[in-house]
Parts: sequence; structure tokens; C-alpha cells
Amino acid sequence: MAEKLNIKEWNEEDRPREKLSRLGAGALTDAELLAILIGSGSAKETSVALMQRVLNDCNNNLNTLGKFSKEDLCRYNGIGEAKAITIMAAVELGKRRQREKLEERRDMGSAQAIYELIHSKVQDSDVEEAWIVLMNRNYKLIDYKCISHGGITETAVDVRIIIKEALLKNATVVALCHNHPSNNPRPSRDDDRLTEKVKNACDTMRILFLDHIIVTDGAYFSYSESGRL
Repeated sequence: MAEKLNIKEWNEEDRPREKLSRLGAGALTDAELLAILIGSGSAKETSVALMQRVLNDCNNNLNTLGKFSKEDLCRYNGIGEAKAITIMAAVELGKRRQREKLEERRDMGSAQAIYELIHSKVQDSDVEEAWIVLMNRNYKLIDYKCISHGGITETAVDVRIIIKEALLKNATVVALCHNHPSNNPRPSRDDDRLTEKVKNACDTMRILFLDHIIVTDGAYFSYSESGRL
């Protein structure tokens, strides 16, 4: 009888953890995913082989596995109480995820929507802050982040940070916002120059620069709505 190979002795590309790290969870079989959870098998078989055997007894159906009790799982050599509980917890999380309603991403396709999002963050600030709003191609919100916190009349914005954040979050649409503590929404020449720099950088990276919005209490200025973008 051939000697069992420990998973650490497998080719690295075949090891479940390394495979997930390299290719993502979707590339793994059910047995490989479950093997990661239990960590080890028995003296006679690897964790992957053990979970393949368990799944075979479930007709390779995870819903059937979900009906297994702790005692059912512990009948398998290599699965003790701790591993059985881990499997049961994972199956329960899967059930709960199925019941959850998909989270609806906020629509950021208008200046008003962007203003309302950022105004709540800067309305009490007595210094200028610059924020970016990152979106997908359907103008759905991915993330928003403060990228600069400055003085009373200006804040320094590094265009490279805007591009970096967009690329890290796989955003294809970007909006820039900053507040005017003076409560005057009229853009300055520096605001105009910054808008041009950000637009040029986004164009180079094939990212849509949707808008630059100046935020004040109760009002805003939108470069896009004003036809200046």
C-alpha cells in the first residue's frame, strides 16, 4: 500500500491554502474548502481525502452535509468534536448567507447624491477636507475616503493618492469633493487647477472623473452640472 503524502509534501500549487491564495476561493472544490477548515486529516488520509469521503457519503451535496449532526461527523476517523463543530459552523454560515438580502449599493450618479454623502462628514469641520468617492461603472458606491485635511482656506491634494485608491478598489468612476468652511461654494482658481489635474490623471488611467463638488452647508457647486468638466 502506498504511503500517504502529507499535504505539506504536495506540490505547492495543489495545496488548498496556497491554491486559494493564488487563484481565489472559487477555484477550490468543496472538499478542498472544507479541508482548509479542519486543518488536518488522519494518519491514513489527508484532510482533502477525508472530506472527499465525507462528501461522497452526502452525494456531494452540501445541503445534505448540513443535516449531519456532530455525532454523524465524529464517526469519521480524523474528525473529532472540534473539527465537527467547525464544519457545522461553516455550513450554518452558508445557510444564513442564503437568507440574507444582498446589500444594495448606493447610487452616486448625481451631484446631489454625492453632496449628501460627503456633507454629513464635513458639515462640522472648520478646516478644508478633500474626499474621494469611488464608484463602479454603474455609479454605485464602492467606497469613500478623506484624502486630505488642511487649513482654513485650502487643503493639499495629491493626485497620485486619488489614482492609487481608485486602482486598489477597482473603481472605474471617481468624484472629488472638498468643503469650504467660509460657506461660499464658488470655486477658486486653485480649485480649477486641481480639477484639471485630476481629470488629466483620470483620463490617462481610463478612469471616469465624474465630478468635483465643493460642499457647503445647504449648497454645493458641481463642476459637472456647471459644464466645466
